[in-house]
Amino acid sequence: MVIRPAQSTDLEDILELAASAGTGLTTLPNNPETISNRIDNSQEALSQEIKQPGSECYFFVLEDSEESKVIGTCALVAAVGMDDAFFSYKLSTQVSASPDLGVYNPHQVLILGNDYTGATEIATLFLAEGHRGGTNGHLLSKSRFLFLADHPERFSEKVIAEMRGYSDDNGYSPFWEALGKRFFKMDFSKADAVRGLGSNTFISELMPKHPIYVDMLPEEARAVIGRVHADTAPALSLLKKEGFTHQNYVDVFDGGPTVEVQRNAIRTIANSHIVELVAGEVSGNTLPIMISNRKLKDYRCVIAQSRLEGDQLTIPQSSIDSLGLQAGDTVRAVPLFNKFRPSGSKKTQ
Repeated sequence: MVIRPAQSTDLEDILELAASAGTGLTTLPNNPETISNRIDNSQEALSQEIKQPGSECYFFVLEDSEESKVIGTCALVAAVGMDDAFFSYKLSTQVSASPDLGVYNPHQVLILGNDYTGATEIATLFLAEGHRGGTNGHLLSKSRFLFLADHPERFSEKVIAEMRGYSDDNGYSPFWEALGKRFFKMDFSKADAVRGLGSNTFISELMPKHPIYVDMLPEEARAVIGRVHADTAPALSLLKKEGFTHQNYVDVFDGGPTVEVQRNAIRTIANSHIVELVAGEVSGNTLPIMISNRKLKDYRCVIAQSRLEGDQLTIPQSSIDSLGLQAGDTVRAVPLFNKFRPSGSKKTQ
């Protein structure tokens, strides 16, 4: 299993994944033109010399190299809201009180805003259903953090993730039905598809600018604010372990939580080290290690059973080949489930 940048030849496989994702995964629309443009934009970003984050999107795939088939996707948006406004609801508290009547009422309100403008977003995480066991999900999600660590000048210090909000098996979103649909006059699936095409202008045109009192929403809608889709729960759990927290921001369409963290506080980044590759058979006391080749346009990331000795990492030659490297090259490495502290290694962020 190899993480690499998406290529135009991956289009058919990616569209197959998009079709199976269903409603709510806005950043992976089942639209050939949109996906093709994202691949092209990603390739262009990877070929440019960039010193500060902009609207670039880096689009990656997980390839089963034995079958030569793409089985997952993930992405990084360098800085959201630079070309098109990035909207969120902030769940805040307002208090109404009357000392004379002895009444004190705190109310939760949803306030539309653009507070995350300029933050780096991790997005487009999707893994084919038949491949969700083992370490595939870890590789797909965490590989982005090693790319962040290897190319920090391209990204913001704040990293966010919009988590897919709750909807049922038929694509019914209680939050959308109670709020968004009243202003957009369309089904959730259609609004989600429009946003997936890449423009948020219609949100600023149609969404109410005044605070929304949560108490005025139906109980069904209130219950799903900050709740994730069943398929998204494992991804949220993984991000929490990486240090992401929910600061009361939710998606304007489905009410799903947005979580955030400071880039260098991400555990995968903080625990990663630069080590030298050694080719060899690995047995006995080994660890599953995630390894990136630290490249840009030819970025590769794999998981390999490895043996660490000092600042040298021994892995099979086949894994070195998958990384497009040779023995003696340096890589960024991090154990999937534990920390290591190799003596003399070059720890960088």
